[in-house]
Amino acid sequence: MNDTTTSRQRYRRGARDWVVDTMMFLVAVGFGLMGAVTLPGEPPPPEPPDPWRVTEQLIALACCGALWWRRRWPVGIAVALIAISGFVSLAGGAMLAALFSLCVHRPPRVGLTVLGLSFLASYVGALVHPDPYDTPVLMTFMLSAVFLTAAAGWGLSVQHRRQLLDSLRERAAHAEAEAQLRAEQAQHRVRESIAREIHDVLGHRLSLLSVHAGALEYRPDAPADEIARSAGVIRESAHQALQDLREVIGVLRAPVGELPQPTMADLAQLVEEAGDTGSEVELVEEHSGQIPERTGRTAYRIVQEGLTNARKHAPGARTTVRISGTPGRGLNVEVGNGPPARAPETAPEAPGGGQGLVGLTERVSLASGRLEYGPGADGGWLLSAWLPWPS
Repeated sequence: MNDTTTSRQRYRRGARDWVVDTMMFLVAVGFGLMGAVTLPGEPPPPEPPDPWRVTEQLIALACCGALWWRRRWPVGIAVALIAISGFVSLAGGAMLAALFSLCVHRPPRVGLTVLGLSFLASYVGALVHPDPYDTPVLMTFMLSAVFLTAAAGWGLSVQHRRQLLDSLRERAAHAEAEAQLRAEQAQHRVRESIAREIHDVLGHRLSLLSVHAGALEYRPDAPADEIARSAGVIRESAHQALQDLREVIGVLRAPVGELPQPTMADLAQLVEEAGDTGSEVELVEEHSGQIPERTGRTAYRIVQEGLTNARKHAPGARTTVRISGTPGRGLNVEVGNGPPARAPETAPEAPGGGQGLVGLTERVSLASGRLEYGPGADGGWLLSAWLPWPS
């Protein structure tokens, strides 16, 4: 039941198919009528009509009607009409239409094979029905072969054109899919970049808030001036965090733009803010020359992540930030801290915890650098990186 329904849907004609099939039928009928008409100089048809002549006309009409099923059985219909046309000359038009349709819908190898059979049938027809004007059999065969070759060649050209159009549509669809994939990949890279920037921009500020809020929570008996100083740092850090967040959101809403990027000139302020948490932070710069902007941004992020981790995991530890290098040899960035002066407070962890070093490794890799981190010899922690610095 399902197979029958599928078969009917497969061969269901559309409006264009009905028009083409009707024209094929009418052309085949017209070709047969031209063969049935008595030309000037020919003897008139006998009275009463010759039974074979009538039978031949009925067979030719049936061959024309068979063209309505050529889409379903193109090879069978074409071979049958070719065989009939070798003995019924009036079926020549239907045979040409079937041959054309076969070459359109079947591979060229099949079409050329059937074309060879049509040559054989045409030669048999030239022998069975000699020309009334005494035209040589070879000449009649050659004329028929021209018509057959033209029909088959036209069908093959139509098939080739359809395949070319299908190939162009497929290429266009493939190119559109590739363009969409590239756009999605670019969007994904932009989102990853935005996520890293948000982590770097806000992580430092929020870690300051976490440290000072934790100190106020776990040391309510601290001196008044220390509480006031911590409250001031919290207020300033919250203000800066909101300001950074506004800048990020503004960039996301803008049609064109880049996220706010720090430079090496902001490194001193970063170290100063880290020292406000009560830890001793030293900045040592041993480099000469102008550091490239991209390299400076990456170095800033490395120092920022190192100070954030030192503040979270080694509160009160002495931290040293060392920047060294020369053009051509590269830029070395080290953030090392000693053992914690006190146990880390169990304050709520800042957002993005545990992902900073992962994102930093990716950032340094994109800059064609190297990143290493691990326990130091003095029981602390050392974060070091090498970044290329072209000469």
